[in-house]
Amino acid sequence: MATGRDIKRTNAAYVVGNTARQLHVQEREYFHEERHAVTPRRGQERALPMELPFVIMLTIAAICTLYLCVSYLQLQSSITARLDHIEYLEERIETLKADNDALETRINTSVDLDYVYKVATEELGMVYANKNQVRLYNKTESEYVRQYEDIPER
Repeated sequence: MATGRDIKRTNAAYVVGNTARQLHVQEREYFHEERHAVTPRRGQERALPMELPFVIMLTIAAICTLYLCVSYLQLQSSITARLDHIEYLEERIETLKADNDALETRINTSVDLDYVYKVATEELGMVYANKNQVRLYNKTESEYVRQYEDIPER
């Protein structure tokens, strides 16, 4: 049998010298009791029953989190759809501007202004207005002219 000074304690067993020997029954019981004395405390802390208010609060928090996540995803989807629609409208505007410019160029090149002047002066007898035939006036009440309003005399 080994004495107290020959016994060295390592992790979970006693070693005498460099060979492991069988533990005494008394030492086993002490070690066994020590291990069981610590374990139930940890288990009891983990196994505490959840009280009803805590469960209700946890459920409400989970529902709120789920609602916020769904709302966020819907908002993000809506923003993406609107951005796609804006891109489509911008492309449509560019296409319409290009078509409009092309039509304006075609109209300007198809009208011969010299021919219009010739027909107006020779065939229809039209002439340019003289300076005394043109009347200018300033209207300060509004920025547009009404069609049936009287023109003031000078």
